[in-house]
Formats: sequence, structure tokens, C-alpha cells
Amino acid sequence: MKKMNVPIKITDDKLVDLYKEMWLIRYFDEKVDEFFAKGMIHGTTHLAVGQEASASGVCALLDVEDKITSTHRGHGHCIAKGATADKMMAELFGRTTGYCKGKGGSMHIADVDMGNLGANGIVAGGIPLAVGSALTAQMKKQKYVTVCFFGDGATNEGSFHEAVNLASIWDLPVVFVCENNQYGMSGPVKDMVNVEDIATRAQAYGIPGVVADGNDIVEMMNVTDEAVERARKGEGPTLIEAKTYRWKGHSKSDAKKYRTREEEKEWRAKDPIKRFKSQLVESGLLTEEKAEEIRLAAKKEIEDAVKFAEESPMPTLDDLLTDVYA
Repeated sequence: MKKMNVPIKITDDKLVDLYKEMWLIRYFDEKVDEFFAKGMIHGTTHLAVGQEASASGVCALLDVEDKITSTHRGHGHCIAKGATADKMMAELFGRTTGYCKGKGGSMHIADVDMGNLGANGIVAGGIPLAVGSALTAQMKKQKYVTVCFFGDGATNEGSFHEAVNLASIWDLPVVFVCENNQYGMSGPVKDMVNVEDIATRAQAYGIPGVVADGNDIVEMMNVTDEAVERARKGEGPTLIEAKTYRWKGHSKSDAKKYRTREEEKEWRAKDPIKRFKSQLVESGLLTEEKAEEIRLAAKKEIEDAVKFAEESPMPTLDDLLTDVYA
């Protein structure tokens, strides 16, 4: 048996739980994709199928008190930070039992009790918020760390550079996680950034920049562990670039005509869930039979979440006019 090289705080039971969590993230997004195609959910959505290892690997090293800020492609971040699929699904269905009482939808789910400060529909919009959260921790002498998720496209926004610079000069307890899924909307990252690795940009701000295999949850846990501990010690931020790939289009209306089927096939062969299962089986933590049992349990949990959402009440007119600012 091959022992897995994971951070000390990650127990064997935690590793098995993470396997189920990754399936929950995938099945949640696939179910949402199905419902949008049928017109059962309105608005828009951005799916992260194929990117499960970055969300689960990073959040596995966080405590409940730690914070995250998310993106428009943030369902996986929500689940990995402790959100339940039933309240998330209800939010997308516009029901009063959702995390934001059905008013936030896919791009604005927040779960402050679990440290999720919210997803954000604005590219790079969550980065200054994360730095503000980290500044709060520093000023109040609290020990929590804030992790900021964003995509490769966000690194070309001014708010990214301003926020990273501020976090650097003040040594704030924040970890910047760039999920580089190879495309900013329909443009390949190589046409948008003139460096091979986005993590290289960390050099301009005097902070560590780390490139990680975003499809390997074990590698993501290890690089996150080092970055989080550095932040907790008051040594400042780290920029982690997780190289990964989104299997679906940018949003529900994206036909993906700008990329080849050969490229998609190559990345699907790097499926982060299958890779993690192989690691767990090789280490003796799972059998093929147990892995299948866990997969089916995750699938049922998502089906139960759908049932909960469908049976939850629609908002009344009074509900629609509360918690709204004008």
C-alpha cells in the first residue's frame, strides 16, 4: 500500500469525506446544468465541472472560523466550505429556504455562519473583499485566515493588483487562489496573459507564487497548508495558481466552439475525482466497492436536495420586498 503524502491535520476519515464532497460538487453542477437546459431555473449559471480538486483541496485546510470569498463559478467553493446542497438548490430555485431566501441565485450564495462571505458576479469583485476581511482579522488580532478564489481572467483587473499590493505591504492573513481553467470566457489564457504562469505575478508584490496541479487534490492540500500556516503566523499572503480545466462552457449559453474536442478529451482524462479515487484505493483507504457506494450516496444527496427545493415555498410579495435596499 502507498501512503498518501497529505498535511498532518488531514486524517484518513477526512480523505474519504473529501472523496464524497468532490462527487457532491460535480453532481450538484450537473443537476443544475440539467435544470437550466429544461428551463426549470432562470437567470444564468457558471459551472465548475472538472475543477472539484481546487475547491475541496483548499477548503480542507480551513477551519470554520476561516473565511472565503468566491466567484460567479462558485458552487464548489460553497459546498467545500460547509454549505448544504439542499439550501443551495433551494436558492437556485428561488425558494425562501435558500441561503439568501431565493434572492441571490447562483452567483450570490453566502453562508456567513460557515465563513463563506459570498460569491460574486463581478470578475475580481471578491478580491478586495477578501483583503478587507484579512485586514479585519489583523486589526482585531483574530486568528482566522481568508482565502480568495478567482479565475485567471480576474488577474487582469485593476482590483487584483491593488488588493494584492495592499495585502503584501501590510502582511495580511490572506491566501489568493487563482483557478486557472485555461479560458477567460471564450479567450484562451495564453492570449490574455504574456507569462507562462500567472503565479509569476506574485514576484512584483514580493510574495510567494506557487504553481499547483489544480486537478490533484493532494497537491492542492499541501500547497494550501503551507500558505495558510504562513498567513496565520503573520507572514503575509501567498498566490497559488491551480492549473485546471472547466469541462462545460463559460456559462449556460456557451457552445464552446472556440476549443477542440481533442483538447477536451485530453483534460477529461485528468479527471480529478478519478485520480483521487485511484490514490485512495492504492493507499488502502477505499475499495472499488466502497468508492462506488460513496458515489451513489452523493448522487442521492443531490436528488434529495432537489426534492427539498421543489417542495419549498415560493416567496410572497412581502418576502420579495424585505432585505432589499434601494
